[in-house]
Amino acid sequence: MRLSVALLLLLLAAGAGLGWCLHWLKKPLPLAEAGLSIELKPGDSLVRVAHRLRSEGVLHHPQILVAYGRLTGATGIKVGEYKVAPGTSPRSLLEQLVRGDVVSYQVTLVEGWTYAQALAALHAESRLTAQLADLSVERQLEVLDMDVDHPEGWFFPDTYRFTRGMSDVDILRQAHRRMRDLLEREWAARAPGLPYANAYEALIMASIVERETGQPAERRQIAGVFVRRLQNNMRLQTDPTIIYGLGSDFDGNIRRRHLRQATPYNTYVIRGLPPTPIALPGREAIYATLHPDDSEALYFVAKGDGSHQFSNTLEEHNKAVRRYQIVRRKKDYRSAPQPKN
Repeated sequence: MRLSVALLLLLLAAGAGLGWCLHWLKKPLPLAEAGLSIELKPGDSLVRVAHRLRSEGVLHHPQILVAYGRLTGATGIKVGEYKVAPGTSPRSLLEQLVRGDVVSYQVTLVEGWTYAQALAALHAESRLTAQLADLSVERQLEVLDMDVDHPEGWFFPDTYRFTRGMSDVDILRQAHRRMRDLLEREWAARAPGLPYANAYEALIMASIVERETGQPAERRQIAGVFVRRLQNNMRLQTDPTIIYGLGSDFDGNIRRRHLRQATPYNTYVIRGLPPTPIALPGREAIYATLHPDDSEALYFVAKGDGSHQFSNTLEEHNKAVRRYQIVRRKKDYRSAPQPKN
């Protein structure tokens, strides 16, 4: 009789203890009004994280959470940064860590940026690891696992989401895959009769179109001018290529000596396309490059408001130059291709 009573009391005590544990698992954690940020790093286990939270005064009974996790098979917590909101219970915290509901951020690579500008933007984001910092371009290509000779133009400009612990390499690999996929699709659907030997030449042209375009509606017109100039063996004579070739020597002004300066990117001197893209072209610039307009324009001049005046003949072009550059005393807009020498 006494043994039965003792066993009953033991079972009641165990039940009460289990009930208390289950109640504690549902009880809100003692968090401040702003909540809590937790960062789980590679190698962090549920045991380690639970005891770390105890030392921070967040989780008073880590052994209960660990035991619950083991009993339910919820021990596979994910690496990353977590925002724990006020009112979160130990059980819901564990569920959040197992689901991997990490905080995400975003960074934007802008159409028309150079590779150097895109890399600088990534390195300015403190939450991204800068794996490519201080590496040569050749070494960067190796780390990125890119089978190209030059990185310029090979990254699709867009907004990319990331979590703490990711790196510049993670973002650029995504951007490179997207650019390759897009270029492959657009190249396969290109208009007939274009003067490009391969998709890479189209990428080079698209980067020029991107840098020359002030008004989105003009992309196909600008592409058309450049396509016809290539077809007629005329020099492209476009300022953005000169600026790219000057690199850090460009101070904001293109001078006459720059027009004569021999660089692989000076399209006032060379015929055909420069050796690489000069910027990150967007989807619309690539489409325009592969589907240019079918007008007869061979020239264009900037009006000063971001748009251009297109002309079929040199005579018309010279009149437009006098109207928008000389008479109105605008800044020297040499972006319009000049006649063949």
